[in-house]
Amino acid sequence: MSLNKEIREEIQKAMLAKDPVRLTVARAMSAAFTNELVATSRKPQQDLPDDEARAVIKRLVKQRKDSIEMFKKGNRNDLVAEEQAELNVLETYLPKNLPKSEIKKVAEKKKAEMKMNDKAKAGILVGAIMKELKGQADGADVKEVVDGLFD
Repeated sequence: MSLNKEIREEIQKAMLAKDPVRLTVARAMSAAFTNELVATSRKPQQDLPDDEARAVIKRLVKQRKDSIEMFKKGNRNDLVAEEQAELNVLETYLPKNLPKSEIKKVAEKKKAEMKMNDKAKAGILVGAIMKELKGQADGADVKEVVDGLFD
C-alpha cells in the first residue's frame, strides 16, 4: 500500500480512536504531501510517489527535532513533550536507519574507492556515502563516522 493511502487510512483510524496526536500528525503529513505536489507543478489530487513522500516525512521529522531543540533552550517543556509525541509518530513511517557500524563499512570502502586522504574533502565523501545509502542513514551519523575516519 502506498504511503498516501496509508496516511489517509491513519486519519480515519485516529478520528475513530479519538487520538489527537496521531490525527494532527497524519493531517500534517497529508497537507505536506499536497504542498509538495503543488510545489512541483502537479495536481493536488495525485498521489505522491513513496520515495518523495519519505523525503517529505524526513523534512517534517527535521522540523520537529529543530523545534524540540529550540523549546528546550526556551525552557518550554510542555511544548517539548508535544513535539516529541509528534516526532515519535512521524518516525513510524520512516525505514530504520543503519547502525554506525554498517555506515563505517560503507564509508571505509568509499574512502578507499575515492582515494581520499585529505580531511578537507570530507564533505565530498559524506555526499557520496549519502547518495549510496539512499536515505538509509542519518546525515549527522554519516558525518560523525567520516570525521572518525580522518582522525
